[in-house]
Amino acid sequence: MAKKSAFELAIVDRVREMRKKYKKSQTYIAMILDVTDGYIGQIESTKSASMYTYDQLNKIAIEFNCSPKDFMPEEASPISTNIKD
Repeated sequence: MAKKSAFELAIVDRVREMRKKYKKSQTYIAMILDVTDGYIGQIESTKSASMYTYDQLNKIAIEFNCSPKDFMPEEASPISTNIKD
């Protein structure tokens, strides 16, 4: 089973942090994206390859009144593409 790269995990972590900052549930994000809350759970799981699309990140950014770039890692250099276990 394929897992997320370190870069993808960093994006998921940023979205999760923002979701928690605004006290929004996985179900709320699922409603915005017109997907199931179980799918958001898969995205937030390190054991699943499921990932947000660019359009989904944009919809979340609209909801949180931020830029989709805010979900990108802040590291000055690229993140290793090694898969995390």
